[in-house]
Amino acid sequence: MGQCGSLPSPWGDPTAAGPEAGGDPRNARHVPPGTLELFWDESLPDSPEQQSFTLQKCHRQLGTPVTPGIQPVFRHFQLHHSGTSIPVFVPRATTLSVQTSSSFQALGMQQPLELSGQQPPGCGKCIPVCSDPGNAAGCCGGSGSSIESVRKGPVMCSTGCENPFAGLVALLRAAWLSGKTRPLEYRVAQLEALGRFLEEKKQEILEASALDMGKPSFEAYLTEILLCKNELNNTLNNLCHWMKDEHVSKNLMTQLDSAFIRKDPYGVVLIIGPWNYPVNLILGPLIGAIAAGEDPCWVPQGLVVTVSLLSCPLHLPTGNCVVIKPSEKAKNTERLLAESLGCYLDSDCFAVVTAGVQETSRLLENKFDYIFFTGSPSVGRVVMAAAAQHLTPVTLELGGKNPCYVSDTCDVRSVARRVAWGRFFNAGQTCLAPDYVLCTLEMQEKLMPALREAITEFYGSNPRESPDFGRIVGQKEFQRIRALLCSGRVAIGGQTDEKDLYIAPTVLADVLPSDPIMQEEIFGPILPIVVVASMDEAIDFINERPRPLAVYAFSSDCKVVAQVLERMSSGGFCGNDTLTHMTLTSLPFGGIGCSGLGKYHGKFTFDTFTHQRGCLHRNLGLEALNTLRYPPYSQQKLGFLMAAFEIKRKGTCTLL
Repeated sequence: MGQCGSLPSPWGDPTAAGPEAGGDPRNARHVPPGTLELFWDESLPDSPEQQSFTLQKCHRQLGTPVTPGIQPVFRHFQLHHSGTSIPVFVPRATTLSVQTSSSFQALGMQQPLELSGQQPPGCGKCIPVCSDPGNAAGCCGGSGSSIESVRKGPVMCSTGCENPFAGLVALLRAAWLSGKTRPLEYRVAQLEALGRFLEEKKQEILEASALDMGKPSFEAYLTEILLCKNELNNTLNNLCHWMKDEHVSKNLMTQLDSAFIRKDPYGVVLIIGPWNYPVNLILGPLIGAIAAGEDPCWVPQGLVVTVSLLSCPLHLPTGNCVVIKPSEKAKNTERLLAESLGCYLDSDCFAVVTAGVQETSRLLENKFDYIFFTGSPSVGRVVMAAAAQHLTPVTLELGGKNPCYVSDTCDVRSVARRVAWGRFFNAGQTCLAPDYVLCTLEMQEKLMPALREAITEFYGSNPRESPDFGRIVGQKEFQRIRALLCSGRVAIGGQTDEKDLYIAPTVLADVLPSDPIMQEEIFGPILPIVVVASMDEAIDFINERPRPLAVYAFSSDCKVVAQVLERMSSGGFCGNDTLTHMTLTSLPFGGIGCSGLGKYHGKFTFDTFTHQRGCLHRNLGLEALNTLRYPPYSQQKLGFLMAAFEIKRKGTCTLL
């Protein structure tokens, strides 16, 4: 890049005639006066002298005045990713703002990206196919947004790869590589837009939840709106702090250097949501995916600001681009998300895909930089296998059979109310719900009338008529849950209505470990009680099975609760209550083993979608200090290095 604004030979001469004048067809571009054209050529040497330029020099060559804080427009640049070169055209100004003190401000895009006569990466030959022949200009490369055309009709492939989503993923990746999601202001704007979505579409969310599952408006507002708002506001309140570089301790050799952890986003991520809480379990991860990334680059005051073009884009893109895949089982909520989210979020960087099982399998064939899945363990295995093809990291929020131990020393009425609420909330269709109770025979006899009283208190004598009790999501799930009623003895409830998808709040007594209901996650309004002789037997019973998403323990004796916590492994734990631990944004939420992989909520969501990059920036001076590690080696040099590098164990500590 010997001269600012010059073009490498593969792009021709910007001052030469275009094809209309018989010149090189590569010169068919209109470049407005005062606009800097910036390309880079990987054939050039990688030295900073030849692959970088100062902004002041560019100003002088362009003949534009040097205005503090405003730098020239970068109208064209070449993106290089995974061996694919994409010329990208930025329709409006992309400005580089520099403060004279200590921050290298973000580059921000104000207009959608358009691919400049090139095929997007993916299969290499995929092209958008317009689903509306009467609107081909707007749908396929006209004035409309490229990703908006994908929403109207999938990006189809005209060649052998035939993946209907390859073009969509390519467009999102191009948007991410452009750096559009980098500025803090951009990410805050997108998060605030999610807040407006929750507020302005509140009634539609409640109505869709009622249509999909008969979910009471109280439960829908609490889980789908309030908890999402809490996550959103917590992120907005803390984002400036989370995204900063984290400086770390150094050894003697690096005391004059800078060692820090940089918070990098992953890139293009896929979020697959479930049907039981279809808004919360999509927006919760989405909030962290949008927020993820580092603080704007820091440069020491007084240094000459240069833009280096070595082998990467102008700057590292920050903030993820996201493909959102809601569950097709919650049809009304899926439709609401597909039709409404695009009105609030930037359609260049966020896309909602509506797809069934087969289409989702095709979606998973594409290379994503991170996949976040919430659903069943069986589908989680499929997602993980697909991710393994590209070595893509994943978070799997699954489920399992969450045990609830009730000791003989407890307030039976309080236990019954809290267990009944957790089990029958959302008609039992909660991955975190207590799946079964472990207690002695004596406690079962006390607990049964208390549970009956609690169910009547919550839902009346006929829960089917209660506005506060939901329905099963579909026929397949209804039939599966109903078949589990053959286990043990129905002590409370047991009524069903297939036409209404209604299963009454049910408690089963005398359930054996070999019964069908103990072989799978129930995910419905049935609570089996398994009798054990002691706490030790209950703990052994739990430890013999796959590790659950949560363990619950009830006792008036704090030592009993502490023992259950200490002697068992699970994704989460809650003593003397159910479900409520997941309402805290300060606690990580996630499974272990068969119940999941990874965690989120609050800052943990930000961290999930952030790659923590270890960085050391050394001083080029004081080279004499480095001779200790260079050959020829000697015992004396080794002694000095041991003194500089070795970490010695401190005195033993005692846990009080």
